[in-house]
Amino acid sequence: MERKEFLSKLGIGFAAVCVGCGVAACGSSKSNDPTPDDDDNNNNGDLFTVNLANELTAVGQSKVSNGVIVVRTAAGNSANSFTAVQVACTHQGTAINYNNAQGRFICPNHGSQFSTSGAVLVGPATTALKEYNVAVNGSTLTVSA
Repeated sequence: MERKEFLSKLGIGFAAVCVGCGVAACGSSKSNDPTPDDDDNNNNGDLFTVNLANELTAVGQSKVSNGVIVVRTAAGNSANSFTAVQVACTHQGTAINYNNAQGRFICPNHGSQFSTSGAVLVGPATTALKEYNVAVNGSTLTVSA
């Protein structure tokens, strides 16, 4: 085999391997699943807490932790001023963002849109986001399953 033929075959083989890796990366994988683990080792279902004196101080601000996005949707420190849903879009698992001007969650990958309670407003997603419980005690917000 001549050097030129060898390099040509090596290049085609390498390209096939790279294409295979790219296709596999497009699918969802359990190891990269950003949804929270139900076994969070604290035995009370709490996923995380937020100190409202330092974080989520303005309407529209959000925080992502443990596969959940929590957003301040209104002024005040009642639980009704916040919402928490899974951060992974139900279409292909891309992390969603909150758009304060529209008052909805939007997936930057394919444009799915969800209400503050996680309901699908615009596809291609067809399944609602999981909604989490939000409780406020003083200046501590707790998100739980």
